[in-house]
Amino acid sequence: MKRLNARKKKWIERTVSNNRSYKLYLYNRFFIFLILVLLQIVAYVFAIYLIVYDSPLAVVLQTLMFALELAMLLYLINKSERAASKLNWILLILIVPVVGVPGYLLYGEGKPTRRMQKKIARARAEIKAERETAGVKEFPETEGQTRAEGLERFLAYKAGYPAYTGGGVIYYESGEKVFPEILAELEKAEKYVLLDYFIIAHGKMWGEILKRLLKKAEEGVQIRIIYDDFGCMMTLPPKYDRYLEGLHENIRCMTFNNVVPIFAVRMNNRDHRKILVIDGKTAFTGGINLADEYINEKKRFGYWKDTAVKITGNSVCSFVEMFFCMWNAFRKDKESVNAYLPPRNGQNNGDFVIQPYDDSPLDKTSVGEVVYADIIQRAKRYLYIFTPYLILDDFLRTELLLAAARGVDVRIVTPGVPDKKTIYRITRANSAVLMEAGIKIYEYTPGFLHAKSMISDDECGVVGTINLDYRSLYFHFENAVYFTEKNAIAAMKRDAEETFAVSKLCTSENSKRSLFGRLIDSLLRVFETLF
Repeated sequence: MKRLNARKKKWIERTVSNNRSYKLYLYNRFFIFLILVLLQIVAYVFAIYLIVYDSPLAVVLQTLMFALELAMLLYLINKSERAASKLNWILLILIVPVVGVPGYLLYGEGKPTRRMQKKIARARAEIKAERETAGVKEFPETEGQTRAEGLERFLAYKAGYPAYTGGGVIYYESGEKVFPEILAELEKAEKYVLLDYFIIAHGKMWGEILKRLLKKAEEGVQIRIIYDDFGCMMTLPPKYDRYLEGLHENIRCMTFNNVVPIFAVRMNNRDHRKILVIDGKTAFTGGINLADEYINEKKRFGYWKDTAVKITGNSVCSFVEMFFCMWNAFRKDKESVNAYLPPRNGQNNGDFVIQPYDDSPLDKTSVGEVVYADIIQRAKRYLYIFTPYLILDDFLRTELLLAAARGVDVRIVTPGVPDKKTIYRITRANSAVLMEAGIKIYEYTPGFLHAKSMISDDECGVVGTINLDYRSLYFHFENAVYFTEKNAIAAMKRDAEETFAVSKLCTSENSKRSLFGRLIDSLLRVFETLF
């Protein structure tokens, strides 16, 4: 059995216990990272000062800097990219070229490193080659398809995730509602459990889940865990993956994108997904991470409002594929996806579609944005949106404005209590132009709204991890599920209406900003693609 030595195990157990030393240790890890990054910034600025302003080579170096700035500007102007994003970077490069040029090279492309790209592309191709087609919806010729089938076809052929017509969807309006269901499904596990989460934090939620994972591992159930190292930097000690693997030979764990205290392109791409799969029969996804604030056991920003869905049937296979695409890309001990897929039935009830999908910064297509835009464009009567952050580019903003102009009842709920004050300011600044067009913007007064969902016309819905902001749409690995199951959509609509009732409707009067405040917001929006 694979185990850590006793001394190492005891030390890690002490760091994950809920006491003061644990908290200080984690904070130190974060502050060490922050200090090292700040030192790099100071060293960079100092070097620029010495080289450019206090050197005989100043004129030559300034000329080279100007040439590099000009080349970058020409590249951006001719680049096939959204105008709003290009404009922000152009302004930054013109105003502060020594920051803007390297900043764009590191963060502007929204892509991971070439090495990461090759690994994930290879793993995805191998998984696609093994895919079965039982229960998968077949599409008519393009000239005979409906508008809704156009989106389904896009997800099936462009994003690579089929539409399934069997199974079920259950919607949960809060973390404390879905948590007991998660524990109950874990108790039923017979073969394997897959977990892929942005944040795992010590506390009641993770403690109860880990207890069941250990029990199942003893029973022979295979446990596979992925967590994002950046997302867990403040919640888990380093090498926690080794600690978990040392608990039992049937537990294997991978940290995605280990944090390094240097400026690197790959550090901007994070695994923001939330996926739990049991035996290939049941899957959970949504905005809920494995931390106590998500089930309101811990109060951080008032009441934490989040949502989730439980998926059953053949479509769970897509979540299995998502998991192993990441796992096989970065683990040397790759595993066959077919070994984790249950036999699929050919049931096709034709009543509704369930279509899980993921999104990554690997290509030039933001799958998450395409899905959101298509639902907005198809809306005729109403469109309800939950998002913790509202940082829109011109494309999505225009689609929302056009929907309102068509007479669609567009309502967007954002947090009343912010988790990040800077992003909260940008969210409010983005809301002004939408409200002028008649779109209703609500702030969830009981606390922080972390849900990411959209429903329209009692016909379709999306629940997942994808925020309406640039980082989520272009920088992160994300996932969601699109569905047309009527009961789940009705539950989402009831939840939306109940949420409107306890939220503040923003108006021009109660959202006034001072002249200085508007100036600050305008400056922040120059950098909004970085948040």
